[in-house]
Amino acid sequence: MKLPRRKFLHLAAGAAALPAVSRRAWAQTYPSHSVRIVVGYPAGIAPDVTARLIAQSLSERLGQQVIVDNRPGAGSNIAAEAVVRAAPDGYTLLAMTVTNTINSTLYDNLSFNFISDIAPVAGTYRSPMILQVNPAFPAKTLPEFIAYAKANPGKINYASDGNGSSPHVVCELFKVTAGVDLVHVPYRGSYLPDLLSGQVQAAFSSPATTIAYIRVGQLRALGVTTMTRSKVLPDIPTVAEFVPGFEAYLWHGIGAPKNTPAEIIAKLNNEINAILADPNMKARLADLGGEPMSMAPAEVGKFIAEETQKWAKVIKLAGIKPG
Repeated sequence: MKLPRRKFLHLAAGAAALPAVSRRAWAQTYPSHSVRIVVGYPAGIAPDVTARLIAQSLSERLGQQVIVDNRPGAGSNIAAEAVVRAAPDGYTLLAMTVTNTINSTLYDNLSFNFISDIAPVAGTYRSPMILQVNPAFPAKTLPEFIAYAKANPGKINYASDGNGSSPHVVCELFKVTAGVDLVHVPYRGSYLPDLLSGQVQAAFSSPATTIAYIRVGQLRALGVTTMTRSKVLPDIPTVAEFVPGFEAYLWHGIGAPKNTPAEIIAKLNNEINAILADPNMKARLADLGGEPMSMAPAEVGKFIAEETQKWAKVIKLAGIKPG
């Protein structure tokens, strides 16, 4: 039977609209069961802590349990790959960090492309890193530190969590912009005991790791890496006050496998931004030395692209290789 042209076009238009209607209906019923946030770090450190704060609040808002799944290893690449390979249905999410943007250049054999294979969902947290020294170190201010480093090239040791870690690449950026020569000492475990004892002299660290030691005088903070001073350490200058243009963030966010429906990403983004606007959440993030990083998905994607490009330049200039 031959259909009249008008009826045929009407049916065809209706059929074409079905996928969009289906996606909207799917998003409206999402989630119908538990959601996982995969974290590429052990329990108890900053990316895990912020992921658990978000997961707890998301569970309450979505009416389904949001579970944190710790998958440490390979510089967080194991977790990222697990999410890349997951179904794009919104039930497997990634706790993203600045390390993911570093790894895009650091590792030349990754089986995925972070920018194209992970869909940005939301930002969650950002904080400065703190340049600190052992109190026995002769420099008491950042200008004094830079002057001492220039007068004693290659004689200051700085610690990091390992080759290509965020403390490593941030200090390499500092070396270039400040024009100093510091010696890198990578650690596989925590470098904090050696920094506290004076075995190593300096490090860029997260506030969550060292702020308690700074407050009691066991470490001396010289500068923070953000363009504005930290609310939790307002008396500590920014590095940029003495090294113009220097800026670096520790940041966390949430991503999903590519091709996750836009409606689901939008729903998660709205819920996470609402969580970040809550005064109690702001206070808990402040306890970690940071603040909410509320962004739309497109803004997160632009930010990730810029971070990837920025750290690629540092890694290539410094010749950094994985540890």
